[in-house]
Amino acid sequence: MKILSVTSEMFPLVKTGGLADVTGSLPKALSSLGVEMVTLLPGYPGVIDTIETAIPLIEFDDLMGETGRVLRAVQDGLVILILDIPTLYQRDGGIYLDDLGVDHADNWKRFAALSLAGARIGAGAIPDWVPDLVHVHDWQTALTPVYMRRVLGETKPVVLTIHNLAFQGQFSAETIDGIGLPSDIYEIDGLEYYSDISFLKGGLQFADAITAVSPTYAREILTPEFGMGMEGVLTSRRQALTGIVNGIDAAIWNPATDIYLKQTYSVRSIERRRLNRADLLHRFGLDHNSGCVCAAVSRLTWQKGMDILAESVDEMVANGDSLIIVGKGDRAIENAFRDAASRHPGKVAVHIGYEEELAHLVLGGADVLIQPSRFEPCGLTQLYALRYGCIPVVARTGGLSETIVDANDAGLAAGAATGIQFHPPSRQNVLLALQHARDLYKKPLVWRKLQREGMKSDFSWMRSAQQYAELYESLLNGPDIAAKNVPDPEPAPRLQLLS
Repeated sequence: MKILSVTSEMFPLVKTGGLADVTGSLPKALSSLGVEMVTLLPGYPGVIDTIETAIPLIEFDDLMGETGRVLRAVQDGLVILILDIPTLYQRDGGIYLDDLGVDHADNWKRFAALSLAGARIGAGAIPDWVPDLVHVHDWQTALTPVYMRRVLGETKPVVLTIHNLAFQGQFSAETIDGIGLPSDIYEIDGLEYYSDISFLKGGLQFADAITAVSPTYAREILTPEFGMGMEGVLTSRRQALTGIVNGIDAAIWNPATDIYLKQTYSVRSIERRRLNRADLLHRFGLDHNSGCVCAAVSRLTWQKGMDILAESVDEMVANGDSLIIVGKGDRAIENAFRDAASRHPGKVAVHIGYEEELAHLVLGGADVLIQPSRFEPCGLTQLYALRYGCIPVVARTGGLSETIVDANDAGLAAGAATGIQFHPPSRQNVLLALQHARDLYKKPLVWRKLQREGMKSDFSWMRSAQQYAELYESLLNGPDIAAKNVPDPEPAPRLQLLS
């Protein structure tokens, strides 16, 4: 099978969160199953600068009024298509936000252009490589199936993966005039969303299959509590919705070979991990103590429950624990952690920003990873923590509840426990869960058993990739369910083959 993946980020070229890890790892896992996945992403400065050799393939002269080239490159054995439109993607600041942390005002245009380019490539704009199926990710590429159905008349199957339903691509209704879609798309069964438009809603309406990044999250988003206003649309498409838990790249996240660690180790030599713990404390200027070294590697947002963690710091320190924070997000939460570090020198350390090296260092040395998320579609950090023998303490929600075996009486008796769950996420429950972790930490044999069980857990991509491959196969070989509201195709898009 030939699959076109359309995404706004992909590790290691550009990353703001778990989406990039997934879109960077899934093609590798699928290749071993005979599935060829080629990825289209925007030509951000970091992407253009990283790619050493890129070959121009085609040129579009009508992407939201812009002219853009599609370049082909090979990175780490993967084929990548880069949509090169400097006016849209060569920006200061982040890929979604400007230097002040505000959304780029023309994000609607930037990602409509990406979706339209994806639709045209999916429909065969590159003569030498025509995909059998298109796989799109989150709101930034969710218009791809809409363009395929309502503009190009293309019935090729499309899979839409929801990585986080909280981000929906909601824009003013007037935007409909600038994105090249017929006016009648502004209706309840189209893009209309509370008098605005939503790119994600359009994708949910027109994709043939919808996947969420864990089975639990797929069930949760059908409810008002987690549906973020989309529960009605998702319920209407329930038969097309499934949950496939994310995997991790076991080659990148491997404590036995990790170049970022002071000391590599495995499940058979886990005692060596103490050297990384000492190195971590030294790097962050923290005191050595008998309590747990706790850490959070996360976006510092309400969704992740980081405000709850910030409220818990004083009591954590009073109980003998130390805390390391690595991440960025809401300014108020960032400042709350900065203030906590000022109050507790030698006990609390904060690094605002994300660095891949630091993430490896923290998970390779900390005793506990804290994730008090209010909702969590899947979560990858807890999977990395398991692999590194860092015990996850997590809220019981979404993928967190599926991937962590709770160290309750039953889990401990069965010898299957890998972490600690709590519910609901609150300051009191965080502190109770950490007290439970502290009690277990004082029992070295029990703690070592938790670490070993976590490190032996298999969350590599192979099982999940097999599920995606089976989904693709079912769409290609099953009945034709793609022809929803398909008009006559427009004239062939204006493109030029480039030498």
